[in-house]
Amino acid sequence: MRIFPRRALAAAVATVSVLALVAPGASAASFYDPPSPLPAGSNGDVIRHEASTFYIDPIKLIKADADVQRIMYRSTDTHGSPIAVTGTVLTPRSAWHGAGARPIVSYAVGTQGEGDDCAPSKALAAGFEYEGPFIAGLLTRGYGVVVTDYEGLGTPGDHTYVNRAAEAHAVLDAVRAAQRLPEAGLPDDGPVAIAGYSQGGGASAAAAELQPSYAPELKLKGAYAGAVPADLASVAKNLDGHYAVGFLGFALVSMNYAYPELNIPALLNARGKQLFEQVRTECTVEAIAAHAFTQSSTLTNDGRSLTAYLGEEPYASRVAEQKIGTLKPAVPVLIVHSALDDIVPYAQDRDLGRTWCGKGVKVQFSTSLVPTHVLTAVRAFPEAFAWLEGRFAGLPALSNCGLF
Repeated sequence: MRIFPRRALAAAVATVSVLALVAPGASAASFYDPPSPLPAGSNGDVIRHEASTFYIDPIKLIKADADVQRIMYRSTDTHGSPIAVTGTVLTPRSAWHGAGARPIVSYAVGTQGEGDDCAPSKALAAGFEYEGPFIAGLLTRGYGVVVTDYEGLGTPGDHTYVNRAAEAHAVLDAVRAAQRLPEAGLPDDGPVAIAGYSQGGGASAAAAELQPSYAPELKLKGAYAGAVPADLASVAKNLDGHYAVGFLGFALVSMNYAYPELNIPALLNARGKQLFEQVRTECTVEAIAAHAFTQSSTLTNDGRSLTAYLGEEPYASRVAEQKIGTLKPAVPVLIVHSALDDIVPYAQDRDLGRTWCGKGVKVQFSTSLVPTHVLTAVRAFPEAFAWLEGRFAGLPALSNCGLF
């Protein structure tokens, strides 16, 4: 098995600190404005596309050996209404030497931020996408790859961060778009897998759960879901006062956009309203730097923590809608999570795996002892690559249900 060169990994990891500097060009700004009204069609139909690039480093020394298309495609939001979502389709220039048709991996990225400049399609083209090494590793294995920008990253409206339905729809419709784009040259009915870590792990897991009902025609072979934020109430409690408390801000913006009746800004004092508006335009590193260790109790009118509201209506039921594990994926799933994760609590993924096992899903649950959320993502690379290769090779999926 080939692993992506370490120099590229080092270059991409170094770019995390400057992710916030990604800015769209003049042509990109117009690309991300959907036509109004949206053209008639089906979920996954391509609305527009243009040639793009994928640089693995910010100096633009390492360019992926792939044909790249930036796309806008039809999808649906939290409530089933049609929306336009953007993304990137990448086709390796090398021939596929595996059995059958070239597979497609729908890769769901982790936390990018809320601002339009944080869209993965912009970061990939600029060499600032910190998950570039994993995406490049998929390409070196000969897989076609599609990377969604999710709802509201680049396109109008707020990004529905960690929103179960919206992210799952975007991930699944991205595959449909890649299959329907002639310029990509990818099979229209070939094997498919889903992969992602952190926010992307949640999107991957949610997509695996919704695929049987939302996109049953896809020949899905499996889903890799790393560090899944399966229970947002638990994640929120962990993030309050944390160095990554900005992620909690992203989630508040997302919830308010998907469910405007919640009127979350009404709970906030002047400082809270300022933070709310600020995170709407921030990327990951910006939010960490600006809001680290903020206690949410300092942001509310009554001095209660924002997490205290999550157990009350109308907030509790909306947070419960984001719970992953209530549905049964129809394919095997690999879950990788560190017992020392400092952002997403480990116990909730163990519970997710056990719940899926109880529903009859083949789950391979892998516990890491690598410290921190970020380092575990890198540690999971080889395991995820090997597991995906097994699914596309038609090998039996292993399961350790009952052993974790």
